[in-house]
Amino acid sequence: MIGRAHEETRAFTQSGRARARGGFALHVAGSVAGTSSERGGRERPSPGTALRVKRATDACIAGILLCASLPVFILIAFGVLVATGRPVFYRQSRRGHHGRVFQIVKFRTMTANAKDGYQAAPGDPRVTGLGRFLRKSSLDEIPQLWNVLRGDMSIVGPRPHPLWLDARYDPLLPDYQRRLLMPPGITGLAQISGCRGFTPTNNDMRRRLDLDLHYVENWHLGMDLQILLRTPAVLWSSDAC
Repeated sequence: MIGRAHEETRAFTQSGRARARGGFALHVAGSVAGTSSERGGRERPSPGTALRVKRATDACIAGILLCASLPVFILIAFGVLVATGRPVFYRQSRRGHHGRVFQIVKFRTMTANAKDGYQAAPGDPRVTGLGRFLRKSSLDEIPQLWNVLRGDMSIVGPRPHPLWLDARYDPLLPDYQRRLLMPPGITGLAQISGCRGFTPTNNDMRRRLDLDLHYVENWHLGMDLQILLRTPAVLWSSDAC
């Protein structure tokens, strides 16, 4: 199963960038992120300007949060090192804005020799005791603030998926790659709407994708703020899909 996932990932990698860029060109040409809008009779900023403002806002928020969370960051890193040894961090290739591949960084929540290639399910034996707490609280995501500072990610946006998961769902969901039209986020509309974590069925991913596309097609900075403010209240939610 893992070998097949790797083969699908390679095929997706070869075709994904061109397809995502083509979709983005269409999106800019005649979509909700156009240079103007009839909504409310007001002109909207160009997509380039709006994304630059989003990027500057992301960098400021990420810098502040990273500094504020430094004691917790050190404590978690020490806890992972003591409980399960090295490595403290987990890195995995994910697909971001326009299909660009980057290395996402998280605190390691699985055993050091855990096999990759399939999602962690409830009760997954690969997940450590400390890892279950970190996943439940989303504290394992703190290192992704570094990804935001690097420009790989945004604070708010569609969650980036592992390449093998992209390879699985891209041929099944025709509009799957439209989620790449916005930078990926640490949190997003899908996550605050109950679609966190495990997606065992196509319907689960379809629901998540629909929320991601709603975000992509209706995005504005105020929407990011609303999602960000609602995120802490759902971190401990158990109704994830």
